[in-house]
Amino acid sequence: MGRPILNAPAEFIDYGPDAVLLAGLNGRNWRLADYVQRGGYDALKKILAEKIPPEQVVAEVKKSALRGRGGAGFPTGLKWSFMPRQFPGDKYLVCNSDEGEPGTFKDRDILRYNPHSLFEGMAIAAYAMGCARGYNYVHGEIWDVYERCEEAIAEAYEAGLLGNDILGSDFSFHLYNHHGYGAYICGEETALLESLEGKKGMPRFKPPFPASYGLYGKPTTINNTETFAAVPWIIRNGGQWFLDLGIPNNGGTKIFSISGDVERPGNFEIKLGTPFSTLLEMAGGMRGGRPLKAVIPGGSSAPVLPAEIMMDLTMDYDAIAKAGSMLGSGAVIVLNDTRCMVKSLLRLSYFYYEESCGQCTPCREGTGWLWRMVDRIENGNGRPEDLDVLTSVADNIQGRTICALGDAAALPVKSFIKHFRAEFEHHIAHKQCIVPAYV
Repeated sequence: MGRPILNAPAEFIDYGPDAVLLAGLNGRNWRLADYVQRGGYDALKKILAEKIPPEQVVAEVKKSALRGRGGAGFPTGLKWSFMPRQFPGDKYLVCNSDEGEPGTFKDRDILRYNPHSLFEGMAIAAYAMGCARGYNYVHGEIWDVYERCEEAIAEAYEAGLLGNDILGSDFSFHLYNHHGYGAYICGEETALLESLEGKKGMPRFKPPFPASYGLYGKPTTINNTETFAAVPWIIRNGGQWFLDLGIPNNGGTKIFSISGDVERPGNFEIKLGTPFSTLLEMAGGMRGGRPLKAVIPGGSSAPVLPAEIMMDLTMDYDAIAKAGSMLGSGAVIVLNDTRCMVKSLLRLSYFYYEESCGQCTPCREGTGWLWRMVDRIENGNGRPEDLDVLTSVADNIQGRTICALGDAAALPVKSFIKHFRAEFEHHIAHKQCIVPAYV
């Protein structure tokens, strides 16, 4: 799906002209001293020095219209308000850094190049919700990033920015990194909690929701890496400032991970509401100048959109949803006219078949059926009725599982068939791909 950018030399990293979360980073200036020089921890210092009421912090985040950057897009300030402030026992804060969605690689850039922005954001969130402990759950296949986070946390503790009585105040917050093991299902927030507790990462039934019964049975708030990293900027500059960077109901900037058939795959931070055509231009345009065929705009679980729809869209939650897909994690997978839609769907279907935790029968069995049917179409053994059966199986998975992995497997199948049915029918009728010179 395109060359990875994450291990590229710093000079190849391009975060965009409107970067906020990753502005001024060159791949080497990630330490505490560098972050402080950029204004780091000023927001936390301001809150503690001025003794800003926690309710005011939550209100400022609400005003910013910051929405969850992990995929769901839920309003962050509203989520924080669910935490029971008067709860007498322990309350927990958890960062979901288990970035495993195909096409998504922006959170690990924050962890690698700007980890203290996450830690400051979590400290502010802990203050706002009255949490004394927090955990950063790091994806299991980026060990070097986990080690860097450990170094950064040690710096923050040594400087008195984490731990007991932070900066001489009566606010204490202890933060720990937790290393996952690379299971995609642990990106689901309740499976992540199960893993943190030392159990097999399998989603929980909801309700109860984590805000009332989360980690170790205590109230817990879970946000994505990029979400927490945006909080210091909001507190320093004001919720209205952050909102004005984007558009109504879509405040701020967003990091988009672009992969596939573009000249410069990588992470680009732009204002929400920016036209997709602008984002594509920032990524160097289509590789080799070939025509755009389709785009998966929000990670592999998002419905695919054909070029004629995508080129008229702006990159924000509402516009993408209105077009029939999701902004999701902001992973933009670009496909040119040499891409076979059947083979592309086959790769996605196999991923969800392999990553299903097996807890729910519709997902455990259905993802296998989806993959096997697409596989036989791709390999010249498809039957005319297969397309209707595929849609039927997807319908019987969607909405019938404990977590959203079932939906993640079903939505690509339904959208690929909806927008590129003729290509699937040609595969079945002629036992070969309709795309000439497919490579």
